[in-house]
Amino acid sequence: MSAELDPTDKEILRILQKDATLTNKELAFKLNKSIATVHERIKKLKEQGYIKRIVAILDRKKINKGLIAFPQVLLKEHSAEALIEFEKEVAKFTEVMECFQLTGSSDFILRIATGDMDSYHLFLRNKLATLPNISTVQSFFVLSETKSDTAYPI
Repeated sequence: MSAELDPTDKEILRILQKDATLTNKELAFKLNKSIATVHERIKKLKEQGYIKRIVAILDRKKINKGLIAFPQVLLKEHSAEALIEFEKEVAKFTEVMECFQLTGSSDFILRIATGDMDSYHLFLRNKLATLPNISTVQSFFVLSETKSDTAYPI
């Protein structure tokens, strides 16, 4: 954690991670600070990149994204250009929620959200498998979700 963050900044981040719909007035009340102080601190946190964006977290099942898959991808070639090209191309697919480069036996792991197994199969066959540098894809599917949190401990 950066030395730039004082206890008030940290508390603002903790609160906003749980509920970013709070107004500056509500935050000020919770923090026992003025509305202007809270406004300026949030502005600073955004400018410094601590707050990247504010989003709504949807119920994936209600929007027909009930199947979550984690395909591990092994590439044939590992040059810097090949890795960058894979990342660039896979980021274009709307089904890809996250893409991480890994150490170990796989090069990347993706988090894919689709409606069902048929939709995932179409994604795999018509999108992911069409990328030129893929050697192997091994997919894992979520059976149940015990915990899903977006807030980092601060």
